[in-house]
Amino acid sequence: MSTRIPPPAGSNVDHCSTMEAARLLGMAVRSVQLMVDRGELQAWKTPGGHRRISRPSIDALIAARQGGAGPVQATGPRPLRVLLIEDSAHYQTLLSMLIRQHLPGVEVHVADDGIVGLAMAGQLRPDLLVVDILLPGIDGGALITSLRSHPQFGGLRLVVVTSLEAADRQAYAYALAGVPVVHKTRLVLDLPTILTTAMAQRACGS
Repeated sequence: MSTRIPPPAGSNVDHCSTMEAARLLGMAVRSVQLMVDRGELQAWKTPGGHRRISRPSIDALIAARQGGAGPVQATGPRPLRVLLIEDSAHYQTLLSMLIRQHLPGVEVHVADDGIVGLAMAGQLRPDLLVVDILLPGIDGGALITSLRSHPQFGGLRLVVVTSLEAADRQAYAYALAGVPVVHKTRLVLDLPTILTTAMAQRACGS
């Protein structure tokens, strides 16, 4: 549910649109909307139904990412980061729920197309990437191949989710080699074990 605060008086410097917030945070518009719904950004709606997002809450999030969130952030390791790249709002919701349920305390960031997802991966340096194969912009296979070509993503754990049957994945065989793949009809059954295994392997450096 959105956190609702009174619209600020005076200049609109204290708030911005969802699109402006997405640009400032380097995220997809849909990801910003989800953060508002989870209460991670303060926002309200205009009489015309348009979201307005508190600029101080955006600045606080940017500061937290840059390590300026105060002593609690400074004295311990950052939370594990999961980047979910999925263009279906339904599966974004389901996957986010499963990830939070089985990996408590993680940060979940969402991108709804491959190009934005690739940019967010570079910015966030996630610990785990959960990615669909069929994406607008750049498909999941090409995205995985691109990330694997950069040494800084050597420790990144990958999980692929897809509606494609095994025979239809052959075109992506090179990118999917060694990557756990979950069919979307079996997410609730298979994904929890794959998530915990992936993160355990990352912790062991395997």
